[in-house]
Amino acid sequence: MFVVVSYDIIDDKRRNKLADLLKDYGTRVQYSVFECSLDEKYLQQMIQEVRAIIDPEGDSLKIYYLCHRCAGNRESYGQKGSEPPDELVVI
Repeated sequence: MFVVVSYDIIDDKRRNKLADLLKDYGTRVQYSVFECSLDEKYLQQMIQEVRAIIDPEGDSLKIYYLCHRCAGNRESYGQKGSEPPDELVVI
């Protein structure tokens, strides 16, 4: 499953903690936007961990679900190298 996670966190400490967490699940493509290719298990794990960090009264976090075909049709301009790899290989 391909998801785009965007956030607006008011507290610096929580914002940094969230960004560090999301780096474990995906690729940062903008300051507060990550692209993640996850199976259902890791998606649910990420959501659980994210919800433990954010303050629902003052923070905002959105997850956009995209099919892989739609994600492959994205366009990017500027800053070469910001595109995540098509597949992740762990050695």
